[in-house]
Amino acid sequence: MHPQVSWILSRQVALAIFLAILVGMIFGVNAAVSLMVGGMIGVVANAGYVLRAMRVSENKSPVKVFQAQAAGEGLKFFITLAGFALVFLGYKDVAVLSLFLGYVSTFVIYWMALLK
Repeated sequence: MHPQVSWILSRQVALAIFLAILVGMIFGVNAAVSLMVGGMIGVVANAGYVLRAMRVSENKSPVKVFQAQAAGEGLKFFITLAGFALVFLGYKDVAVLSLFLGYVSTFVIYWMALLK
């Protein structure tokens, strides 16, 4: 995996863990677990995007590169929807605000990556 991709994914996991600990100390274990689950939905969806979109070698045409990116985005969208559906169907005590905070926190890392 490309070093920049590894940097982004590892920082997303680290931020989710940090926030889960912080939220857990304030609001309890259920909120912490919900936040961690939301963060992991974001991380897994981003990893799916990377694995699908980066399959194209560097010598491909721009159309093939675009198609790979579009397929990666489609896979990311599907993984995200499936992740949230599984949570809402299977985790009856989910703390919704914490869940979405965990998911949204993964986007913060993209902004950090732009600054890097």
